[in-house]
Amino acid sequence: MKIDSAARIDLLARYKSRLQSGQAAVREHYLSDPDPARLLHERCQLIDEVLRELWKELCFPESLALVAVGGFGRGELYPASDVDLLLLLPESPDASLTELLEQLVGLFWDIGLEIGHSVRTVEECLGEAAGDLTVQTALVEARLLTGDETLFARFTSEFRNRLDPQAFFHAKRMEQDERYMRFQESPYSLEPNCKESPGGLRDLQSILWIAQAAGFGNSWQDLERHGFITHDEAKGLERCEGFLQRLRIQLHLHVGRREDRLLFDYQTALAKQLGFEATPTRRASEQLMQEYYRTAKTVTQLNTILLQNMGTAIFPLPEQAPQTINERFQNTHQLLDVIDENVFNETPAAILEAFLLMQQHPELKGMTARTIRALWRARNLIDDDFRQNPENKARFIEIFKQPRGVLHEFRRMNQFDILGRYLPNFGAIVGQMQHDLFHAYTVDQHTMQVLRNLRRFSESEFGHEYPFCSQLISEFDRPWLLYIAALFHDIAKGRGGGHSELGAVDAQEFCASHGLCAEDSELVVWLVLQHLVMSSVAQKQDISDPDVLGAFAATVMDERHLTALYLFSVADIRGTSPKVWNSWKGQLLEQLFNQTRRLLRSGSQAPVTQGIIQERQEEAMRLLRYFAVPEKAHERLWNQLDTVYFLRHSAEEIAWHARALHYRTDSKQPVVKARINPHGDGLEVMAYTLDQHDLFARLVGFFSRAGYNIMDAKIHTTRNGYALDSFMLHDVSGRDSDRDMINYIEHELTDRLTRQAPPEAPASGRISRQVKHFPIQPQVTIQPLVTLQPDEKGLLFVLSISASDRPGLLYTVAMTLAARGANLHTAKIATLGERIEDTFLISGGDLDKSSSRIKLETQLLDQLKC
Repeated sequence: MKIDSAARIDLLARYKSRLQSGQAAVREHYLSDPDPARLLHERCQLIDEVLRELWKELCFPESLALVAVGGFGRGELYPASDVDLLLLLPESPDASLTELLEQLVGLFWDIGLEIGHSVRTVEECLGEAAGDLTVQTALVEARLLTGDETLFARFTSEFRNRLDPQAFFHAKRMEQDERYMRFQESPYSLEPNCKESPGGLRDLQSILWIAQAAGFGNSWQDLERHGFITHDEAKGLERCEGFLQRLRIQLHLHVGRREDRLLFDYQTALAKQLGFEATPTRRASEQLMQEYYRTAKTVTQLNTILLQNMGTAIFPLPEQAPQTINERFQNTHQLLDVIDENVFNETPAAILEAFLLMQQHPELKGMTARTIRALWRARNLIDDDFRQNPENKARFIEIFKQPRGVLHEFRRMNQFDILGRYLPNFGAIVGQMQHDLFHAYTVDQHTMQVLRNLRRFSESEFGHEYPFCSQLISEFDRPWLLYIAALFHDIAKGRGGGHSELGAVDAQEFCASHGLCAEDSELVVWLVLQHLVMSSVAQKQDISDPDVLGAFAATVMDERHLTALYLFSVADIRGTSPKVWNSWKGQLLEQLFNQTRRLLRSGSQAPVTQGIIQERQEEAMRLLRYFAVPEKAHERLWNQLDTVYFLRHSAEEIAWHARALHYRTDSKQPVVKARINPHGDGLEVMAYTLDQHDLFARLVGFFSRAGYNIMDAKIHTTRNGYALDSFMLHDVSGRDSDRDMINYIEHELTDRLTRQAPPEAPASGRISRQVKHFPIQPQVTIQPLVTLQPDEKGLLFVLSISASDRPGLLYTVAMTLAARGANLHTAKIATLGERIEDTFLISGGDLDKSSSRIKLETQLLDQLKC
């Protein structure tokens, strides 16, 4: 019936009050006695009652039906979940009924319900469901709230008759695969989505949707009765579901809206609300997240078992005798199957054999559910006696050596807790978070990412990604040693102390225990100990400096160690986070590798400075002749440059500078040239101008406002008082093409330098959530550069800065250096996710005095803390 204005106001007031008081009561009941299943049921029951009473009070025609669908139909309503409704009609509505339905939907919203609704006839519902998996899924859980029972029965009967369990199973499996892909196929993101991520609530819901579509029931007990899971597995699913439900409820209550991401902003508060307490070594949030990851691991495992078992029932396979592999295992429909479910209890060594067989038999596409279940139950058989068994040790090493399946089987071993049982120290890092501002995964998942990257180097289908790495690993004898090093390189994270040193001790014990020869053991242990060295040298030191190159060559000792460390460094950096790796870092590592290999092959302990300069000048002149630059045109510029310039620049850069400046060495007008980085992404910019106060700060501000980060800077002052500065820039604004920016940079920067405009601070921006919640203590050190002979300008000093990244940080450093009168010679800018580790070569500003260095360190620390 239609209601007048006064009646509507009264109606709204009554039902809004009823809803608010009811929801407050549900919330208070939960907070006083946290029972997630009860809250979901009580909120659902409250909404049921409100909707039925409202429907009845408005006197809707008896021929209509009000139906709950989706999560509401399932009987689960989280604090911030939508209320999904279907207004089911026997036939298309006339104008009067349409108006009444619109009035009803408006009332739903006005009393405070966030609804998702549809108005359909039975035929319209069936038609939409036929081509839409989302609609099918929602209708699977349809539940009559009020109205015509006959109409609803006709709808459910026809829907069930048309629903194809096989097609529905296929579609839901594809949907899950696509969802997993969106989350990098890992539950172990540091900010997972407790609903959608692998191992989240959606994995559990998908199982029950498929079960309902196939007629297997709608609960874990139903699936147990059908024999798809054991009693213990059903109880395990209930526990996992209860934890995830409570976590999602608490998240909704804490945020006050629909939010399913476990963001850093919420983790600490949620941990406290859920009863986790900090210890001297671990945050409460870390304990919460480790519990989440363990739950997600169990969910993904049971999801695999259930989908496989239900799939077998939905798609009956033709009778086919299993193919015997050996006395313990058989091939059943291309799945590894145990001949006897007690095989692991009777022969514990078969645990590792199962994974080895998966590698050795490419026809096997996976494991049967009973094999997975038996492996899971057998994990506790891996004890000290198992670990000391020579047969098991040999088999574990064989898994590393196989030509295929290394990554898949180590992931599988980690999934089933086999790896953590065999290597207890690895078990300690499973699900362990890393709050270092650049790792995006837990420690164990980062380890698997590194192993993945190393394996991809050796697989032909990925040869296009990093062809140089693929070439190197194809020529590297016994690459499986790199995989062992990958397993141990971060195994000591979280123990306190240097994880590289502690991990090397673990690696040494492993290699000795597993019978590796002295040469192979030395390489593995050395890699674990030194796995950070190459990236540190490439990103923080001047790799054109002969002394730096000589010291690094002494560390790697020979070409085999160099190749191993290079491959490992690329795999490690790429495995931290998608944000950390870029072409500039790849270029630095490759340059360091090539220069060091050349030095090692020469037999020299360090490059000869004069020989390097002569070689670079000759190559630069060859390039100048190629561009038809007059024979001696370069001399005017080169006569103003000292040896340091030629050591810090490549022959290609030297030639580029000479082409641009050979006829303008005394120009009063600034010269700015930009080009696409010839070795990778981004731009290379050169600025040549009479030296100016605050020049570096002005350049930093300009580039930042243009949307670029400085990756590398080489600052040089010529003998005739000109600044010759070169920069490698990386776009952070997301533009499509750097080429379009070349003219802008050349014109605008020339104009600013000509006018000697004051420094412009970069545009302000927000500090990332990760930095906000997990800041790191900034560190600043200034040390004399004792490996390089002092030039005529005085001693050089290395300024090292480590801090949380934030907008304008480099500009702040530049302004501070300028205020102290310090001269900048080079800058190595290393951004690791949300953390920076920058290194500057500086002089002047009374830095030869210890008191001046302390003052500068203190001033920089104060600025970085702001």
